[in-house]
Amino acid sequence: MSQTTLFDSLAFAGDNLKNRFVLAPLTRGRAGPTRVPNALMAEYYSQRSTAGLLITEATTVSAQGNGWVNSPGIYTTEMRDGWRAITDAVHAKGSKMILQMWHCGRASHSDFHAGELPLSASAVKLEGDQIHTPEGKKDYEVPRPMTIDDIDRTVDDYRRAAQYAMEAGFDGVEIHAANGYLINQFLDGRSNQRDDEYGGSIENRMRLLKRVVEAVLTVWSPDKVGARISPNGVFNDMGCDDYQALFTAVAKTLNSYKLGYLHVMDGLAFGFHERGEPMTLSDFRPLFDGLIIGNCGYSQETAETALASGQADLIAFGRPYISNPDLPQRMANDWPLAPADDMTYWYTDGAKGYTDYPTYQA
Repeated sequence: MSQTTLFDSLAFAGDNLKNRFVLAPLTRGRAGPTRVPNALMAEYYSQRSTAGLLITEATTVSAQGNGWVNSPGIYTTEMRDGWRAITDAVHAKGSKMILQMWHCGRASHSDFHAGELPLSASAVKLEGDQIHTPEGKKDYEVPRPMTIDDIDRTVDDYRRAAQYAMEAGFDGVEIHAANGYLINQFLDGRSNQRDDEYGGSIENRMRLLKRVVEAVLTVWSPDKVGARISPNGVFNDMGCDDYQALFTAVAKTLNSYKLGYLHVMDGLAFGFHERGEPMTLSDFRPLFDGLIIGNCGYSQETAETALASGQADLIAFGRPYISNPDLPQRMANDWPLAPADDMTYWYTDGAKGYTDYPTYQA
């Protein structure tokens, strides 16, 4: 029996993916001030429909969740309809598309919220670099701890976003519980210093994640829902001493809901909190029965190794997909990859550094 490769098809949510390449979620900031997905974004995703599965850039579930200039949302009917044009374009290329649902939490600023402080688990400031706001680059602020009413409203925002995603023609949704955003802020014992039912023990710190999953599952069947975690991540000032026990419990809990996939940021390209040994896909494979997506810093060789060993079922590629919209074809034919550009045009307006990368020409 031949080994599994990136180019093999895969059963997914009652259908099939044409290959095991995943377009990783990449925040690109092209939605403009209205945050409504547009024709330029449709062209971008259509170009990268060489992947069997595309995961959207992180997409906010509410205005309160915003924390990135010109990133898209999924909390109005106009946003829903904008995404519909994009899913149609992707489906026309024979690929599937997942919406990643996002709330920035404390990784935001009052400039996004008419002077109101961003929300988080606790009043613990994000220590690190500054944040780009609509008014320029500024220091992070001490967030306002969420009340129970805030939490209830936010859970309902995820439910509404899941419904809009279904109406927009997505093939599923991904709950963003990684990279130091709101759900991760509740999971992490340094950013979460609550003394109520949402803080303290690992079980309590997982409560918001569980409620979000349960809300989403009122709309979608479990096989069409995934979750993203970053057990090793230091991005946005994450990393707690009990991370191994925490993310073991998270994986087991997500498995108990029979979710379709677990998206693990197992690579260290985003940085590592260095609070112990990195967690790898081999730590998660015994804990999760659904599909596993490996992500962060993979080459073709390391991707094929992860698939052949059974540690992963799909591999997400991020930066290589920015400058190589035909990434699977380049890898299949051993064509050289276009080098990664610097970050100059990652988050700017317009086509440059976004949709102007050519496919390979011999």
